[in-house]
Amino acid sequence: MPKQPAEWDRHEAVWAAWPSHADLWGEDELMDAQAEFVRLCELIADVDADGHARGERLDVLCRNDQDERLARWKLGGLGAQFHRVLYGDIWCRDSLPIFVRDADEVCAASFLFNGWGNKYDLPGDRQLSGVVAALSGKRTITNGFVLEGGAVEPDGEGTILTTRQCLLNPNRNPSMSEAQIERAVCEALGASKLLWVTDGLLNDHTDGHIDTIARFVSPGRVVCMNASGEDDPNAEVLEKIASELSAMTDAQGRKLEVVRIPSPGRVLDEDGAVLPASFVNFYIANTTVIVPVYGTPYDEAAVAAIAKLFPGRRVVGASASAILAGGGAFHCITQQQF
Repeated sequence: MPKQPAEWDRHEAVWAAWPSHADLWGEDELMDAQAEFVRLCELIADVDADGHARGERLDVLCRNDQDERLARWKLGGLGAQFHRVLYGDIWCRDSLPIFVRDADEVCAASFLFNGWGNKYDLPGDRQLSGVVAALSGKRTITNGFVLEGGAVEPDGEGTILTTRQCLLNPNRNPSMSEAQIERAVCEALGASKLLWVTDGLLNDHTDGHIDTIARFVSPGRVVCMNASGEDDPNAEVLEKIASELSAMTDAQGRKLEVVRIPSPGRVLDEDGAVLPASFVNFYIANTTVIVPVYGTPYDEAAVAAIAKLFPGRRVVGASASAILAGGGAFHCITQQQF
């Protein structure tokens, strides 16, 4: 049975897409998003003083020749590979395949993608999973139901975390019951136990993806957030998440150890709307854990807290404010290949 490894397992590569849609981002915001993307790639590649990349290979999608020329210039020296592909936006965690292991073989598990419940139907995105699976050169395993990578969080030992708000949302797989969804996800990703958290963050376009609220950091150990500030818009839901996780046992029979870090608190867009900011939307690369930060008073404490959870890796905070304005952060725009 194919199994999704834990993110801390060694990666061969990471897939990401060059931010290029000015009509979605706006010119100034696009330039800021590109700068944050470049910094993320630099941290993932982890190039030493002699120019050798200690991290994983970067596989970067580009829409056209102009975008590829700019990306090649901005990412020069990182050893990136570039692929000419049509895509609607940069949220590769959700629109790309999930890479799994089947015995000693790495495969691309491809799922249906419907724009987060038909909210954002952008050219190329529905086909992207199959396209990238083919580009990877890995055997494709096709699954006939909707699933986004950000909706599932594996421990690599048979347990997957998810949320009811997303997986049971009728805008994803309306013809499937809870039992059918649970069975399909476990079979596709090699899990024996699916653990359900109820709800995600306020104003999360993805309908409550787990990768913004709770992440495994080692087998049996999960990190989630505490409310920060008296006006934290997610105070109630963050307490409920921690309470639910504390009552869970994993597929190996271990009671989950729940570690809490600060949340970013109330983060607003330019119109005053609450954004789904999260410090747990970090990306675990081969040598580095890259933590999104947003210029809040809680950034430093959150990065320090996460650093204690990954003693074998450097842990670095990097600005994700522009990317957050588009709806997510670093985990949302990456997809690792083992």
